[in-house]
Amino acid sequence: MPATIIWNELVTSNQNQSGEFFNKLLGWECTEIHTGQHGTYTLFRKDDVEVAGMMNPVSDYSQNRPPFWIAYIKVDDVDAHVSKVEKLGGKVIASPEDIPNVGRVCMISDPSGAPICLMAPIPSQK
Repeated sequence: MPATIIWNELVTSNQNQSGEFFNKLLGWECTEIHTGQHGTYTLFRKDDVEVAGMMNPVSDYSQNRPPFWIAYIKVDDVDAHVSKVEKLGGKVIASPEDIPNVGRVCMISDPSGAPICLMAPIPSQK
């Protein structure tokens, strides 16, 4: 369903430590995927269901702050929504990009500076 949160992701430079913490705390299991230029992406699973992700800080925005969780909101057209962000007082933090086998994503902030990602998943995804 569009306009709903469909994914949560931890951005951290210490995936091993964070992964171990959440595995022990919540019983999650980690599956690492090597993504090339962005390094390792980790999928958190609970009972064989993907529940969240974890990635390295790869943008200027994420490299200049402490580790953080970010949510993804499902939209039908990322670019159409991005064209409205600044008109509504927000900011585009990371321009839309296509992630293979995932969909089109971008990071924005609302007028208060709170970040969120927009995602148009490929049809076989959430």
